[in-house]
Amino acid sequence: MNIRTLLTVPHGRILVAFLAVLTLTASESASASGDTSTAPSTSPAGVEDGQRDFDWEIGAWHTEVRVLADPLSETEDEWLRFEGTSVVRPLLDRRANVVELEVAGPNGRIEGLNMRLYEPHARRWSLTFVNIRNGLLTPSVYGGFHDGVGEFYGDDQLGGRPIKVRFLIYRQGPDRAKFEQAFSQDGGVTWETNWIAVDRRIDPHG
Repeated sequence: MNIRTLLTVPHGRILVAFLAVLTLTASESASASGDTSTAPSTSPAGVEDGQRDFDWEIGAWHTEVRVLADPLSETEDEWLRFEGTSVVRPLLDRRANVVELEVAGPNGRIEGLNMRLYEPHARRWSLTFVNIRNGLLTPSVYGGFHDGVGEFYGDDQLGGRPIKVRFLIYRQGPDRAKFEQAFSQDGGVTWETNWIAVDRRIDPHG
């Protein structure tokens, strides 16, 4: 699953990375604690033609999401938890796809949409997240898969400040995937993970 969208829950404004397995290159422990890590600030070199890179994800998934309530702030880290489903549907002979996320938890509900489109000349994917609350598109992130990891980067704003956005996708076997979103306020020198999603495929025969 993959998607980023501005949403509001009782604990504040959250920029969501959607579907992926809306899931992220910090270690599991670092991601869970919100620690920062270093990473390149642009799309990785050597990404090959990959217009079928998302074929494995088509279908329905059970999703568990953790969201940092107040990213890039001085407040103590508070992680909110949500659970639900994400569904990935192919478009244009799988040169595009759309992800629908619906999760809920004690702090509210998140509904997100992520549109992915392959650019053959640039040999990259664009991931564009939709703000379901107002129907507006957020700035896209761009990239592709290299050595089995999807890396996507872009620029956005948070509270009026320019930030960089990193979205990572880890395929962990045929029926499990992990998605992470992180923000950087220093040009990509350090990153703070704010969204972690783990998807497990729903057995269509179950």
